[in-house]
Amino acid sequence: MDDVIIIGGSFAGLAGALQLGRARRKATVLDTGLPRNRFAGHSHGLLGHDHKPPLDILAEARQQLARYPTVKLVNARADGISGTIDNFSVLTGDGESLGARRLILSYGVADQMPDVPGFAESWGTSIVPCPYCDGFEVADQHWGLVWSGPPSHNYVRLYHDWTETLTVFADGHDISPDIRADLARRNIPVVDGRIAEIAHHRGHITTVNLESGRNAAVDILFAHPRNKPSASLHDSLGLATVNTPLGIVLKVDERRETSIPGIYAAGDLATPGMPSVTTAISQGAMAGIFAQQSMLV
Repeated sequence: MDDVIIIGGSFAGLAGALQLGRARRKATVLDTGLPRNRFAGHSHGLLGHDHKPPLDILAEARQQLARYPTVKLVNARADGISGTIDNFSVLTGDGESLGARRLILSYGVADQMPDVPGFAESWGTSIVPCPYCDGFEVADQHWGLVWSGPPSHNYVRLYHDWTETLTVFADGHDISPDIRADLARRNIPVVDGRIAEIAHHRGHITTVNLESGRNAAVDILFAHPRNKPSASLHDSLGLATVNTPLGIVLKVDERRETSIPGIYAAGDLATPGMPSVTTAISQGAMAGIFAQQSMLV
């Protein structure tokens, strides 16, 4: 039996595995090799790895974990979880049953792309969600923001540190008169009407085309589509969740423990708001440390 099984081997999961390996605890990481940020050409803001492709960072992390004999990386999907603290069982897609005293869920979320031609093809290249991840590289260019509700008003203020040129696309949302007045005061135009197509060249936006026939050119488009957990294991377990403007996340306490004792969660799966590799690594390390400490006698 393992001390910990980690389900999801991207930044959060591998960070947890590193802490457990250094504590000489037996840990198995189950991963299918489809991290959320695989669409991005580079990862930014991560100390020591700034502007590296995220898949390269993950590959290097796996190589580094090889020096820890108690850590095992397995290319497999987790299909089911049963049991309780100190005696969990994980059924893999290969039909194998693995046992562990603790679990860390870090299988992340999947972004739900709108049914707009060109959107998915541009995602991660010229349609992005996070200014901290990509804003520096496109500073002082013409930014666009797809309005997704009241939180979008905060993004308008946030983007000011990177650009003075911003266009808001209402995309069918009802923007209140007081917010429109504030946008006008900031010299931010609002383009009404639904987006019909993202015209692009190999993922780089040329124009945002509206159903009305109007076209608007921007250099980069910020959007926040809803997301959902990449697996349904938490549903089968009955774990408590939190409904956020961007989707469902797992509810955790200050030790990253979920509503079921012995099950921890880290990364985008348990983090509302903008995705961040730095946050995922921090939370994964915390989950690994707290899981290890919970087994002390």
